[in-house]
Formats: sequence, structure tokens, C-alpha cells
Amino acid sequence: MYLVTADEMRRMDQDAIENFGLPGRLLMENAGRGATRMFIETFPDACQKKVGVIAGRGNNGGDGFVMARYLKEYGVPVTVFLLSESRKVQGDAKANLTLLSRLSLPVYEIPDQKMFEEHKALFERQEIWVDAILGTGLQSEVKGFYRHVIQFVNDSGTSVFSVDIPSGLDSDTGRPHGISIRADATATFGFAKSGHVLYPGKEYTGRLGIVDIGIPSPVVEKMRPKQGLLTPGVICKEYQPRSSWAHKGDAGHLLVIGGSPGKTGAVALTSLSAMRTGAGLVTLGIPTGLNAVLESQVLEVMTLPLHETEEGMLHESSEKSIRVALQSKKCLAIGPGLGTAPTTRKLFFNILRDLNIPVVMDADAITILSEHKDVLHSLEAPVILTPHPGEMSRLCGMTPAEIQQDRITVSRNFAVKYNVHLVLKGAGTVIAHPDGTVYINPTGNPGMASGGMGDVLTGVIAGFLTQGYSPQAATHLGVWIHGAAADDLSQTKGIVGYLASDVRDGIPSQISLLDRQSPENPLRIPFLQGVV
Repeated sequence: MYLVTADEMRRMDQDAIENFGLPGRLLMENAGRGATRMFIETFPDACQKKVGVIAGRGNNGGDGFVMARYLKEYGVPVTVFLLSESRKVQGDAKANLTLLSRLSLPVYEIPDQKMFEEHKALFERQEIWVDAILGTGLQSEVKGFYRHVIQFVNDSGTSVFSVDIPSGLDSDTGRPHGISIRADATATFGFAKSGHVLYPGKEYTGRLGIVDIGIPSPVVEKMRPKQGLLTPGVICKEYQPRSSWAHKGDAGHLLVIGGSPGKTGAVALTSLSAMRTGAGLVTLGIPTGLNAVLESQVLEVMTLPLHETEEGMLHESSEKSIRVALQSKKCLAIGPGLGTAPTTRKLFFNILRDLNIPVVMDADAITILSEHKDVLHSLEAPVILTPHPGEMSRLCGMTPAEIQQDRITVSRNFAVKYNVHLVLKGAGTVIAHPDGTVYINPTGNPGMASGGMGDVLTGVIAGFLTQGYSPQAATHLGVWIHGAAADDLSQTKGIVGYLASDVRDGIPSQISLLDRQSPENPLRIPFLQGVV
């Protein structure tokens, strides 16, 4: 499912109007009518409620005026509060405002704080708000009177239905411009915007519905937005059910390299997660001193004891043994618990030289790579990086806060520049590919904020790669299934307290759901209502 930026949506609207002859007023009519349908579905008792449409003077307000008209037809007691003088409303919005007056629908002009205070009692009587104040074009901080009104709505405790985007929210990044409406539901027009599904925008948006406003398909094909939301349709298309005659050789052999004193759990989680994902065989390359304990922990995994330093870290003299082991492998996963000793760093870069199978790098491997990331330009093998914001900070030289401000742009720029598949972990994990396409994952929850979750994800992605999936499919499936397993746990165990090993053990059930997917038994995204 496409996710569009504010500029992409603006250009598609413009193309539809200028080159296909669709009147802007028709698009506004379609938007308001569709939003009203979703509103009635969201609030089926709206006819027994006082509904206030709070509108700005732009096109977002115009959509609100159309909604007010249709709400009246549904028998909803509706009042419009225009945060402007009516003479300042222009274009299609003006036409729809004029129509309201002809229909004797009450419209109050509230252009400033003084008028707001005079009508405050009327504001306080509203039981549901339709937020049509500010749209997707907002680029500056919300200040003054508008900020005061948004704060009032948020503090009122009443239900809120936003038109296109919660007022104050950046539609590209999901970050509030100082303040934003907190909506229970949002009807957006044409396509979902990136800010609806990125955090914290997802929390401000509430339940999301997409209104088809009639943008011609050639307009969409010409635009071809390069960001999207992972959906059940994408996931089921990329998943390949295993044949009934498959054997372990068909499912590939993975080599995992990592582990150091105090960090044995990381490689254990990674290797067993790959097995849970369906890898036929997994070999675990570890310092010799860890072999005994790991052999007893991971019974289904083979181990490859490697040369170590006096401190128990992997030594560069292990290179030959690793190269021999790689000859029969379909994928390499490196980094969990690896450590960053100088000799381990040398070993890491030596292993990358002439590598010809996909490699998943996580944790300490990313830290080591960040010192000489230009080596990525010389690699022919597909590279998958799975950093959290702190590790991404080391890779790109930005602070974690700067990265979080625009996760899509940061991820895309790095993936394109270094020709890698980048999985930026966190709420709303971003998956960026070398061709510039970006996907946002909707699965997962705050209970995943605990140790070992990244090690499990590394194993899941590597497990799919080992079975022959493309890097695109492996990252999409891996991130989706990893989050979905955690979502199931949040329902059965609660949002806090489940472990990375619980997520690991839930992977097969999620894969089984893909095997059983059908029109009668569809996968769903909880917060997405779909096209209305």
C-alpha cells in the first residue's frame, strides 16, 4: 500500500485537475462525502450527539464544510466553528462555505481568542469534534490562537475525528509541529501519508481510513510513490509455502558468527530464531571457550569452535576456518555478541573480503563497520544492516534524535548511498532498499523494548535468506513476522514482561498463519480501517 508525502499528494491532485479535467471541487466533495461515511461508521450514535466541525480557512476546512453538509443529511446535530473571518476563505472551500449558509447550517466565525472566549460555553457543549483546522501542507510550528484551540480540544476529553491529518501533525515525518490534535480516528484522502504510520504520528492519528477521492490511475502510475506500508497483501505475495517433498538441504545452511564472554545469549537467540524461521541447517561460529556452554543451549545447531584471544574474543587467525565453512553456506549472519576487540575487528573486515553470499550485520558488526563503512562500496554480496537508532547514529554521524526526526529520509539516503538493505529498528521499523524504496512495518509493540529482540530479528531475516528469499522479501517477512509474534504475546501475556525467547518461539505460528491465509481468514492491520 502506497504511503505518500504531502508534496506527492499535492502534485497528484494538481495533475488530476489540470491534465484530466477533474474539478477541484469534485475532489473536495468526494473527500468530504467519504469522510462522513467513515465518521458514521466510527460513531454510529452520532445522531444523538452534538457534533462540532472546527475548520480552518484552507482546503482542509473546505473538506470539513462538505462533511458538515452530509452530516446534516444524516440527521446529525452539527455546528461549524470557522477559525477565521469568512471573507478570508477562498476557492473551493469558499463555495462549500457559502452552500452551508444557504442550507441554514449554523456557522460561527471565531477568528481570534476574544471570540473564542465569548463562545467557549458553546464549544464546551460539543460531544464529538470534527478536526478540519490544518491539513497536510503545514510546515511551521503551530502558535498563538490555533495552538490554544488545539490544546482546548485535546483537553476537552471529547472524541475527535480528524480530516486528512490530525491538525498540527507533519504528514511526512509523523512529528507534531509543536502541538497536534490527538484523534480517535482519521479519514485521509487518496492515500495514507507517511506521518500516519510513523511514530508518534500513529498515536495521534488513531484508527485510519483511506477515502478514494477519484484520482485517475494514470496519475498514480506516473507518480509511483517510493514509500509504502507493509500489508498482508505484500507479505502473502512474498511468502513461498514450502513444498511437500522438501528436505533440509533445500532449506539452506546458515553460518552465524558472534559470541563473547558475557554475551552467549545473543548468538543462541540468533541461531535458534533462524531455525524457527525454517533454515535447514545452522552452524554457530564462536570462540572455543564458549563451545561447551552453547552446545548445551542450542541442541539443534552445530557449532564451529574458533581461535580466541586470552580474553575469549574471536581472533583474526580464525579467518581460514571461517572461509572454509562459508563455502557450503547460503547466508552469513554476523555481529550478535561479537565484541569489538582490535583482532576481532580485523577478522570482521577480512571475512567481508570476496564474500559472495548475503550477509546480515547487527550489533557489534555495525559498530565495527561504522569505522570503515566505505568498504560497503566494494562488496558484491547483498548486505542487510539492522541498526537501532543508536547504531544508526554511529553509521551516519547524526544524533539519534536527528535520526528519529525523519527516519524515512535518513534510512533511504544511507541505503541508496551504500547499496544496502537497511532495517532501522524501533516503533514503526523502516526498511529501506538500494533502489530508494522504503517500507514501514505496522506490527510490533512497546513490549519489545527489552534485550535480545534484535538478535531474534537478525536470525529471522537470516533464516529467510538462507532459504533463498531475496533481500527485499527476507527483510519484509522477517520484520513483519517478528513484530506479529510480539503482538500475539502482548495479547496473551501482556504488554510488558515477555522475553525475546518467547518471540523466537512464536515465529512458527506466524509462518503458519501465512500458510493458512485466505479470503475467509485474512490477516489484518488493527489500526487500519481500509478504503472507505
